[in-house]
Amino acid sequence: MKRALCLVFFPMAFAACSEGGAGMAGPVDPPDELGSFAVGHSTFEATDASRGDRTLLVDLWYPADPSDVEGATLRQYVLSGIPGPFSEVAFEDVPVSPARRHGLLVFSHGYQGISTQSIGLMEILASHGFVVASPEHTGNSQGSDGDSFDEAAANRVPDVSFIIDTMLARSRDSADPLSQRIDSGRIGVLGHSFGGMTAVGAAAGWAGADPDPRVSAILPVSAVIVPELQSATRTSPNAGFTEEQLGRISVPVLLMGGTEDVDVFLENNEIAFEQITNAPRVYRIDIIGANHTHFANVCQIGDFLIERGITQEFWANLGAEELPALYEVTCGPDAFPIEEANRLADLYTVAFFKRHLFNEAGYEAYLTAEFAEGESAIAFFRK
Repeated sequence: MKRALCLVFFPMAFAACSEGGAGMAGPVDPPDELGSFAVGHSTFEATDASRGDRTLLVDLWYPADPSDVEGATLRQYVLSGIPGPFSEVAFEDVPVSPARRHGLLVFSHGYQGISTQSIGLMEILASHGFVVASPEHTGNSQGSDGDSFDEAAANRVPDVSFIIDTMLARSRDSADPLSQRIDSGRIGVLGHSFGGMTAVGAAAGWAGADPDPRVSAILPVSAVIVPELQSATRTSPNAGFTEEQLGRISVPVLLMGGTEDVDVFLENNEIAFEQITNAPRVYRIDIIGANHTHFANVCQIGDFLIERGITQEFWANLGAEELPALYEVTCGPDAFPIEEANRLADLYTVAFFKRHLFNEAGYEAYLTAEFAEGESAIAFFRK
């Protein structure tokens, strides 16, 4: 594997030599701040006729031009089945920016989770030029949870491939708002927990599904690799990945997790980092002090309920029996600050996909041990 040849620091921004020595890059937008695009949000349903008319509800974030959001309505999200907070940056159904064809990212939520589990991350990715599609996996979501573990696993990678099919078809449709807005050569997959396994599966194959050759980069967060290294082990062969599967991955990978995760232990990422041997670049980002739910909307949901006078003793009545305990360990006074966890996740996610989908070499500087030395809560590994 080639190493980056050099780093050059510019005032207020970074630039870097490309891995192949292709030349100097210019300044880039800070990846832990909103990018130059405004953000649009919409929802739609897509039905897969090839799988028994399986229907997925999809949340979509996308780049918009600042001039097109003037006077537009800010999006109010639905969180865990109830009306949630209004976004501060995402606007309802505004036009997609025609500035260029945008990269496509598919986000996969956790086991029995929700498509809006990582709103802030989706918004910042859209502001940096990505169309982000987050399907709610029917049969394995909070609103539809009838599938067994194996049934849910078998649906995950096909769901991702179907969403890619759908988004590319929309981009080819001259009558669609997304017409000519997606670059079919710049597709990535990311996800958390079970969704992190989905991201691995999109590049390695999983639960009977082949990898999708259109996927050019993956970012699994807190994914189970070895079944014994999670708090709730399962006997299914789909509960993890073999060394052979991991060896099939041939696209750039960023593994992210928290050192205090007691649901999916960080050793999973250590094993994946060692066993992914054929990818052109592999990164491992450990956020020191973060737990499993620092990568979801636990704090945002809890804060929203508290602000409306719904105290924790009533959260179970809303179907959120586990939320009080998760809120305490993730958002309480002794927890790793959620704002910092969000900033670090945003920083590395944006930098990784900008570098490896758009080949913007300026983001290379954020993906180095030298940069990580300035982040006290990061343990950084790269090969």
